Amino acid sequence: MTSDTLSVDRDAFLAAMRQVAATVTVVTTDGVSGRAGATVSAFSSLSADPPSVLICLRTDSRIARAVIENGAFCVNVLPEDAVEVARAFAGSSPENPAARFDGLTITPRPEGPVLPRATAFSCLLTDRITHGSHAICIGTVTALTNAGQKPLTYLSGDYHIVRPHGH
Repeated sequence: MTSDTLSVDRDAFLAAMRQVAATVTVVTTDGVSGRAGATVSAFSSLSADPPSVLICLRTDSRIARAVIENGAFCVNVLPEDAVEVARAFAGSSPENPAARFDGLTITPRPEGPVLPRATAFSCLLTDRITHGSHAICIGTVTALTNAGQKPLTYLSGDYHIVRPHGH
């Protein structure tokens, strides 16, 4: 079988993926390439030995270039009331990427800023794999901030809050 026979229609794939709820995260980075941040939906735990996570970033995006050049990143899982923060970091990057942080009380970390009330995974970039249009960035977790907040989620093109079943 060739890769063409294993593929599905792009629009059908995107429509199906819209039905998969995801926590809303903002990936931040800081270092030689400067401070940057972007809302990212592809984030996952990878391993507990060593503690590692992965994120997927468009290879042609400013955040991907900054993460790779800085060799570090921080995944901020946003609390459920942080829709405006998610929107501020979504979409095209402004001319000055650090401007997205204006007005936020951040906690500086060498890997990237921790956003207010976020559960954060500060990481050193330990591996990168390119697949199609995206870079899979693997990070070894060097510091944690466990905010204990319910996460903001994204489903079917809109933001949602998590509630226990039956409530």
